[in-house]
Amino acid sequence: MTSLLRLLTGKPQAASRTVSRETLAIDLGNGHVVEVLRVRDPRARRIKLSVDERGPRLTLPMRASEIAGQRFVIEHGDWLLAQIAQADSDAARLQPHVSASIPLRGADLPVRWQVARYLRLQLNEDALDIAAPEAVNAAALQRALRDFYEGQARADVGRWLPKYLPGLPRAPSRLRYRVMSSQWGSLAPDGALTLDLSLVLAPPPAFEYVLVHELCHLIHADHSRAFWREVEARCPDWRDQREYFRASGRSLKAGLRRLIAADA
Repeated sequence: MTSLLRLLTGKPQAASRTVSRETLAIDLGNGHVVEVLRVRDPRARRIKLSVDERGPRLTLPMRASEIAGQRFVIEHGDWLLAQIAQADSDAARLQPHVSASIPLRGADLPVRWQVARYLRLQLNEDALDIAAPEAVNAAALQRALRDFYEGQARADVGRWLPKYLPGLPRAPSRLRYRVMSSQWGSLAPDGALTLDLSLVLAPPPAFEYVLVHELCHLIHADHSRAFWREVEARCPDWRDQREYFRASGRSLKAGLRRLIAADA
């Protein structure tokens, strides 16, 4: 069939670009059995193990064997268990009239609960005051917390954005916040800027770096050397902030999703 296709088209048959997925139970020893999503991706160039809010993920190039993939997971078993434990601890749900703090700007913000007829969240200097009925509706509390986080994120960007606008060819056409599965931000061709809401949980320098990164795409749409020069001119420690996201980004996203039940 391949030979016939070449005769008819004069071109070799393209390799399959299908991504296949399968969930495996891998024994790491010492009683630890972990479910891992194995993804065979034709775009992958090396074996990669990662953990996000959906759990562990093993990415394999097309030529990598299944045995090599399982061996890779076992060799990195200690790291994998640590990442899972960190994601679980950072992803605690907000328990009405019980939770003593929530994450905000790289720290734990104390929460003070008060029984009230109506739900209300108010940030004071040192704590978040939450007035809520004793049997507060969980979905309503999650929506209120999401609105609170978005308000804090908008306040942060509102402080940072004016100092960067003079050096840009134009301002973003609009700004919105979403719960993003993998990205931290994006800039649409029309100049619309989207930022991941979980950025407000990160230390402010990390959040501001993502803002700078996306704003620099108004100058260069690619990730060329010229683009990174623009980033460095505005954020000299961008490498440190990028390393922060590589180390803690997945647990950050998982924590927000649990708090506001974004997967529900």
